[in-house]
Formats: sequence, structure tokens, C-alpha cells
Amino acid sequence: MPANLPPDFFEAEKRYRGAKTQADKIACLEEMLTIMPKHKGTDKLRADLRKRISKLKTAPPSKKGLSKRESAFNISKEGAGQVVIVGPANVGKSSLVATLTNANPEVADFPHSTYKPVPGLVQVENIQIQLIDTPPLNPDYVESELLDLIRRSDLILLVVDLQTDPVAQLEDSVSLLEKYRIVPYRFKDRYTEQRGLTFIPFLVLANKNDDADSDENFEIFRELLKEDWPMVSGSAATGRNLEQLKEALVQRLKIIRVYSKAPGKEPDFTSPFTLKKGSTVADLAAKVHKDFLDKLKVAKIWGDAVYDGQMVHRDHVLHDGDIVELHL
Repeated sequence: MPANLPPDFFEAEKRYRGAKTQADKIACLEEMLTIMPKHKGTDKLRADLRKRISKLKTAPPSKKGLSKRESAFNISKEGAGQVVIVGPANVGKSSLVATLTNANPEVADFPHSTYKPVPGLVQVENIQIQLIDTPPLNPDYVESELLDLIRRSDLILLVVDLQTDPVAQLEDSVSLLEKYRIVPYRFKDRYTEQRGLTFIPFLVLANKNDDADSDENFEIFRELLKEDWPMVSGSAATGRNLEQLKEALVQRLKIIRVYSKAPGKEPDFTSPFTLKKGSTVADLAAKVHKDFLDKLKVAKIWGDAVYDGQMVHRDHVLHDGDIVELHL
């Protein structure tokens, strides 16, 4: 029985052959596995792909030429979430990262000053979130490694210039990413018949809203959009509304902060455990220590949804700000 593989499969295979790191190879193989139709003609190929993925995941990192040849796009995740900042040239992505984080991307008035990704950590109250400045989206050519970096992210922050046709910038950027099978998570229901797509949450920043005089431009921008996007307006140059942006990042990443407490001691409010909304006591136990999950019996919890010191089981769903005392 013929495999009848779609063109997208061979495009992913081509990227796989050109991939230089284990992470990139795994991402390509998993994409091929997702795209591949399921029938008897693809059973052997499917098994082979799974075998290659398993082998790559268990293999030690290659040491050959690591220091010189490791891709700049292969950025390990840090903090409570990884946010990749995308957008056309000269919208202020580098200025935003330079303002919010400890990173020092090159900031210039001319376009395309960013040619490789630059990561940095932004402090949001008592947690950190990783922001990554990236080369501008170019309709003529987008590096495959940049696309793979975007696919691995937890959130896409799409930046547009409020002063220079932001509607076209937003729509063109989304269209370009969709061309490469990267789709806003909020549109997932529209693509139920298509395979091989990567759905990622989006947040839009209307940058260069430097003062109250440009608020009207922001309102006009929102009215002209065909979709109701999750959005913040602000200014990397003046710092306007950047605290609001930080809060929006936490909300879109669906992060909750949970504090651990040893019996008879006060909780440590300086270093919370960060979990996804919907996480349970068992998820927290696994994050505290791998042995805790197996040995966990019950937990005491303090928070808005419980009375102080309430005993709960491992499947209890946690909320932001909860204090948890694990009992083994």
C-alpha cells in the first residue's frame, strides 16, 4: 500500500536533514510524525520515526564542535515560561528586550540590526520570564531555525508599530507564520481537518504608544482589526504600560505561583514554585523532588479557595498564591 505522503512531510524531512542539533532533529521528526497520514502503508515509516525520536532523546549531547557549531537559535528555556518576540523590522523588539531584561541586544534606528536571537529574563514580582528578541519576520525568507525556535516557545509576543500601519503589520505577520504552519492557539477550532500545525498562544503589543496623545491611535487600530486580539499598548522607549505588559505575560502563560512550607515553619515567599493553571498537589510534589510524588500522603493548604490548614489529597487543584505543606 503506498504511503501517499503530503508535500509538507518532505519539507519537514528536508529541515531534518539540515538540522545540526538534537533538539532541532527531534522537532522535525515529531512534525513528520504528526503530518503523516495514518494507514497501513505508513506503519513501517511511522515505527521508524518513533525509533529515531527515541534514540535521539536518549542519546548524550554530541560534543563534536559544540562550542563553535552550536546554533544560536538553540536556546534552553529558563524561568517560568519562554516568550519569543516576533514582528516586522523596526517595530521596537530589541528596545523592549533591552528595557525589560538584563540582555543587551543591538538597538538601532535602521531595520534588521538583529540577526540572531538574544534571550533575557524579565522580573515579574517574584518570578522570572524569559524573553527572546528575534530577527524580523521577512516575507522573502525566514530561517528554518527561527521557525523551530518559535514552535518550541510557550508564548508568542507579536510587536507592531502603532505609528506605522499596525493593522498590516499584524495581519502580515500572522499570515506569514501560518504559511509555516504556526497558528495562534485561539484559532485551533478552525483547523480541525489539518495536520502538522503548531498552535501557540499569542499576545500583541502595540508599541510606540509613548503618551496619552497616541491613545486614540490605539483605539482606531483595535477598531480596524478583523479579530479581537489579546493586546497591550505601551512604549519600550518611555516605559509606558510595561507593568501592564508584564502582568499580561503571566496571564497568557497561565502561570500560578505556589509557596512551599515545612511543618512548623513559615513559608518562603521569595522563591515560589511556578506551575500551569490546573496543576494539582501531586504536580507540586513532583516539582519539589522526584521522590515526593511516590511518598506523598496528604497536604495542608492555605489559600483563597480553602480554609487555613485544610487537609487535601494529591488531586486537589492549586490556585495562585496557595501555601502548601506536603506530608509524606
